[in-house]
Amino acid sequence: MPVQSKMSLTPDSPLSVNPSRISRWAGAFHALFSTKATALGTTIVLIFVVVAFIAPLIAPYGVNEQIYSDARQAPSADHWFGTDHLGRDVFSRVLYGASDILFLAGLGTAMAVMCGTAVGLLSGYAGGMVDEIMMRFFDSLLAMPALLLALLLLGTLGPSRNSVFIVMVIVYTPIVARVVRSVVLSVRSKGFVEAARLQGESIEWVLFREILPSVTPTLAVEAALRFSYAIFLVASLGFLGVGVQPPSPNWGLMVNEARPHVGQLPWALFFPAAAIAIVVIGVNLMADGVKRLLQA
Repeated sequence: MPVQSKMSLTPDSPLSVNPSRISRWAGAFHALFSTKATALGTTIVLIFVVVAFIAPLIAPYGVNEQIYSDARQAPSADHWFGTDHLGRDVFSRVLYGASDILFLAGLGTAMAVMCGTAVGLLSGYAGGMVDEIMMRFFDSLLAMPALLLALLLLGTLGPSRNSVFIVMVIVYTPIVARVVRSVVLSVRSKGFVEAARLQGESIEWVLFREILPSVTPTLAVEAALRFSYAIFLVASLGFLGVGVQPPSPNWGLMVNEARPHVGQLPWALFFPAAAIAIVVIGVNLMADGVKRLLQA
């Protein structure tokens, strides 16, 4: 007589597998790799994110290690991307720079998206004078190009990593807020929102449980685009010398430091500049896959 197992797998069992969860992950994977362009973009972003985490493990030299005898060397087997005028390995600094760029840009984008979402939800739902005051204030900020506004703010705050983070939040929050507000204005008169109001739900419930899910697809695409612009902004501020300061391996700062020596050391400028271009292109291509995923 067969022995019956006393262990049964229920939907809540830690050993059970939720089919809906598997299908969601499969759908996300399919959306991000359904076309060559989005697959390429997603792969590029994933590679750079992994590199940002493991750079200390795979970099052949220290981030600021100076080897004076190898200064100004062209790319070779010992120094894949060559060395700069101080004898620092360009390949190692590009690897370390991935975390400097991606984490700072990612953190600034995340905070800007959260602040912009909260303001956009409140402004679009409240309407009236509240909406008018908030939007006119944001219009005054958006009247200036992002880079110019960032330079003005950094002139007050001073050049540092924390200042760059604050600048990104201030620069991108109005943009996200206006995008969220435009979606809220089209959703707030829908039947399910009116039903929640009639049931006496709180404003927080209506905003975050009823309206926010309708905003999420547009918000996710906007967040991906803001992330790519944030990467470019961090690099641009580093290049101008008003953002992250030496000896940081910020890619923009590396380009700025290599610029006076571009005639003798073109590789010291080309590789960090190429890293900026590749990761920005990758994020933009991945954004198309995110849009397709959320619209499915």
